[in-house]
Amino acid sequence: MTKLLRRDRTTVADLVDWFENEVAMAPLLRRPLLNPPLRIEETLDEKTYTLRVEIPGIDPDRDVELTISEGILTVRAERQESKTEANRSEFHYGSFQRSVTLPTHANADKVAATYTDGILQVTVPLSKAEKPETTKVAITKG
Repeated sequence: MTKLLRRDRTTVADLVDWFENEVAMAPLLRRPLLNPPLRIEETLDEKTYTLRVEIPGIDPDRDVELTISEGILTVRAERQESKTEANRSEFHYGSFQRSVTLPTHANADKVAATYTDGILQVTVPLSKAEKPETTKVAITKG
């Protein structure tokens, strides 16, 4: 007859298991809260290049900067949010920067940017005009 042996777990073994499972997973669980995945969509047709970036919960006048330099469009944004209720407070923050190369015939002088319902849309008309060195783009609320 086979006899089963029962192993008693020690407190140290339980602590090691907890540390390996819970603590090791903590950065993965926090990551989406601090740095959500950035959703970007680019479209190109014969007349227009369009870039759409999902960045909800920001003030485009204060938190977003768009620049074009040497044919590269750069979007920079920073989000800082805090909520305070009775016996509880919460804050979120984060920033990102994304650069895309514009098509060769992009007309940087006529770029338009709008921010509506958490989506930043940048529209760049295409033409034969030469690219200026640096252009700052204003954002209008929709």
